[in-house]
Amino acid sequence: MSNNIILTNQEIEHKIKRIAYQIYETFVDENEVVIAGIASNGSIFAQKIASALSEISTLKVSLCEVKINKQNPQLPIHTSLPKEDYENKGLVLVDDVLNSGTTLIYAVRHFLDVPLKKFKTAVLVDRNHKKYPVKADFKGISLSTSLLEHVQVVFDESNGDSAFLS
Repeated sequence: MSNNIILTNQEIEHKIKRIAYQIYETFVDENEVVIAGIASNGSIFAQKIASALSEISTLKVSLCEVKINKQNPQLPIHTSLPKEDYENKGLVLVDDVLNSGTTLIYAVRHFLDVPLKKFKTAVLVDRNHKKYPVKADFKGISLSTSLLEHVQVVFDESNGDSAFLS
């Protein structure tokens, strides 16, 4: 199978900016928002969203990396911030691709153990093949693909970001 570009660098930049504005509109009544990215591509995407959000808003933006075993998501999840740092705050859980929903729903479950003011999810690509009742509140693009197709997001500083369907 060949690789088909579904998002170019410029399109990804536009999606990041739009998602940042949507997050700002949702959390405008808050002082602070935590952007929690699922390692590794989700964390890179979260950093880009946090940067865009800091440019357009007065919100205090904190970044958190979420480490989850994607092959065995029942294993303990680790975050770069202690629970006290996101307790009673708004939080956006970020990943690059929402495939089956497995990674996202286990990460959501982890954050449900902590009282949060608001909790939203954001993804760059939503594949519409969910096994679990999880949705992205903010998404760059929705794709209806076959189960045999694979979506890959590449964050590359030197050649630019892109998303491929193969």
